[in-house]
Amino acid sequence: MGALGLVALWLLMSGVYKPLVLILGAISVLLALTIANRMDRADGNNYLAYPISVIAAFRYLLWLLVEIAKSNWAVTKIILSPGSKSRQNLFTVPVSCKSEIGQVIFASSITLTPGTITVETEDEHFIVHALSFSDDDMDALADMDARVRAIETEARD
Repeated sequence: MGALGLVALWLLMSGVYKPLVLILGAISVLLALTIANRMDRADGNNYLAYPISVIAAFRYLLWLLVEIAKSNWAVTKIILSPGSKSRQNLFTVPVSCKSEIGQVIFASSITLTPGTITVETEDEHFIVHALSFSDDDMDALADMDARVRAIETEARD
């Protein structure tokens, strides 16, 4: 099912519908699926079964887009206002995500938000740099962590 979604996305984004390109695309998809299937049988890991809820992830994405827009506005004001001082800070953020994909989503969400970047990741905390640090940032990041944790589900066997 995921392969069909990727093929459809590629077709929509490329806009190329020539027979040779479609045939080569189909061959490359089949080759990639064959290799992934053989690798799965060889090591027993199923990396394609991420422990996240698709509906909850979509809701999280919508929330994240709003947060990115708000943060973008705040960073723009800092950059464009004359004489404004940024309170840059490097700080530790606790992580409660259970899965690796949850940690990746959380770290990527921090980096996608303008004015912040995840500098280093550890199992139980991240080191984050903020362009303009305030005391509310820790609460906002704890909220983001809780929202990412809410999209995680138990791993399927």
